[in-house]
Amino acid sequence: MRRKAGIVVGACAALVLAGVAGAMTATRGSDGPVRTWHQAPGVPRTPVAAEASLPATTSGSPARPGRAGAVAPPRSRAAGEPAPRSGRRSPAAPASTAATGRVLESAPAPGPTARRQRVGELLSVGALLGYRAGPREETFRYPGASYVKLHFARLAMLPGDYVTVSNPARTESYRYEPGDEHRWAMSITGDTAVVEVHRAADPLGLRTALDGLGVTVDRVARGFSRTEQARVPEPGLGRPGRTGREESICGVDTSADAVCYQSSDPVAYVKSKAVARLLINGTELCTGWRVGPKNRMLTNNHCLTTSGEAYDTEVWFNYQCARCGGFDVFKPTKVWGDQVLSTDHVLDYTLFSVDGFASIEKFGYLTLDPVRPAKGAELYVPQHPAGEPARIAGAKGDRAANCAVDNPDYTGYAAHSDVSYLCDTAGGSSGSPVLSRRTNQVVALHHFGGCPNSGVRGDLLAGRLRAYL
Repeated sequence: MRRKAGIVVGACAALVLAGVAGAMTATRGSDGPVRTWHQAPGVPRTPVAAEASLPATTSGSPARPGRAGAVAPPRSRAAGEPAPRSGRRSPAAPASTAATGRVLESAPAPGPTARRQRVGELLSVGALLGYRAGPREETFRYPGASYVKLHFARLAMLPGDYVTVSNPARTESYRYEPGDEHRWAMSITGDTAVVEVHRAADPLGLRTALDGLGVTVDRVARGFSRTEQARVPEPGLGRPGRTGREESICGVDTSADAVCYQSSDPVAYVKSKAVARLLINGTELCTGWRVGPKNRMLTNNHCLTTSGEAYDTEVWFNYQCARCGGFDVFKPTKVWGDQVLSTDHVLDYTLFSVDGFASIEKFGYLTLDPVRPAKGAELYVPQHPAGEPARIAGAKGDRAANCAVDNPDYTGYAAHSDVSYLCDTAGGSSGSPVLSRRTNQVVALHHFGGCPNSGVRGDLLAGRLRAYL
């Protein structure tokens, strides 16, 4: 559930989307702060189920109706690495509406997608960048948006030509080669994305005479501003048989930006580096984390269940505030989800791998505690609540407050499956690790709210996943 509006006013709430995409080369900047959060200047939110949406302000060709198609996210590769494996497709995207600029998807139906925190909306656009038709460059601007993520319906180019998607300053830029159509680009930080077609040298002008070639952008995922996010309805997921919310603030919110713990609680700060923000299908949010030294990520089953969903998931590491209580955020390292290795509804977990593992190994990993914690054991929870940069609930000493085991034998989807606690969480915290302050190991996988909140027991997951880790 989202963090209540009055609770997050002082938080570092920048929404940064950056990373790498397949069949492309990413131009990376430094590891310093990449942007400063600014409040959207009175931009009204359009509900996802509505018929109309905020139109993009574009330069270049006039907008045209978009074309729907199956979605397959591009895969990241560094220079010299082999091209991504072919033949992998994610499930077909919903069909677009006939009118340009309308919302593509309605409110999620009951089921797994109804339990993820929504952080944006899908819009139908129609922009052609071509050889004979359309400009070479197109700017997509959505005032106040936290990110802009484009979908290519067509990438019909000649060998040697390529497309870049960048921010206006070109400090965040991703390159796409000719190849399969119907693919999502990695999202761009802020409210503006610039698409440009780069053509190989053509002294005789032969390429200009070619017809039928070009690049078509048919959809955009526009990230909600902070103001809009505060008004997004909360998806409900409480313990069976009771009324509750997916995640909950229990009393006064005592969580803080992860960087606030860098000096006072360095172990918790370092452990938070292994926790990632998951952007699923371009508009939905959960938390995940590296478990064990191999290419393994853990999140909830109600966040994602199939490899098709994993392919459409951006996994952001190092999405943290640059200073405690500040507004600048570090540029995160982004990879795509890859294969789902194991998943279970009753224990509400999904274990999956990522594409581009070498780039995120440096952030370390967490381990599952094979022993169930005792009542009163102090805890801490690194997480991405309400889409914010990393926060930690439960500080050392007196400030740990209510972040402790309330009941080590709690009922979740099954009797005795959970550990309960009153640690503060919010929408997007699903899938977060709950760590013992004594062992610094994961004692629960957070999934239920309602005060007490609860997570699936780490010792049960350790037994179930031993063969994979």
